[in-house]
Amino acid sequence: MSGRAAARWLVRLTPVTGRTVDDLLNVPLSLDVWERQADAVVAAVSEQTISELERRRIAGVERLRTIADLESGGPGSDRLDRQSEVP
Repeated sequence: MSGRAAARWLVRLTPVTGRTVDDLLNVPLSLDVWERQADAVVAAVSEQTISELERRRIAGVERLRTIADLESGGPGSDRLDRQSEVP
């Protein structure tokens, strides 16, 4: 398995037009949900899960940070707080 395939990401998932957050949460994929919003889900997912979401066009995927970067406490860790305040 390559390093890229093993990477885990914190992502914001936005359901495609005509779908809801509930639809997204009912998809049988490995989503470690951190936050549920009215129009999106913030979750930790593998690169493989991101590829599957994009391939099946289930949701828009916004990569926020890798989990490794988040755990390291590196610069930008407060960026997520600021993004969640933006409409």
